Amino acid sequence: MVKLRLKRCGRKQLYRIVAIDIRSRREGRALRKVGFYDPIKNQTYSNVPAILYFLEKGAQPTGTVHDISKRAEVFKEFRVNQLK
Repeated sequence: MVKLRLKRCGRKQLYRIVAIDIRSRREGRALRKVGFYDPIKNQTYSNVPAILYFLEKGAQPTGTVHDISKRAEVFKEFRVNQLK
């Protein structure tokens, strides 16, 4: 099973949103990098088509990634794609 979760990178408080196997540790090798999150500056970059691809394949986002994706309105696009 695949999860969308945060992975620490670089300096403190900078995270990368990744698709990763649930058996891997947080800092393990990711299947694909799908975005960045900086909580200090409250900036987010998301590769929406990649996130939608993994959600369609059954990936489960963690709580924090779910909230970030919700603010970026990824789930609205996900529902629109499911209705087609």
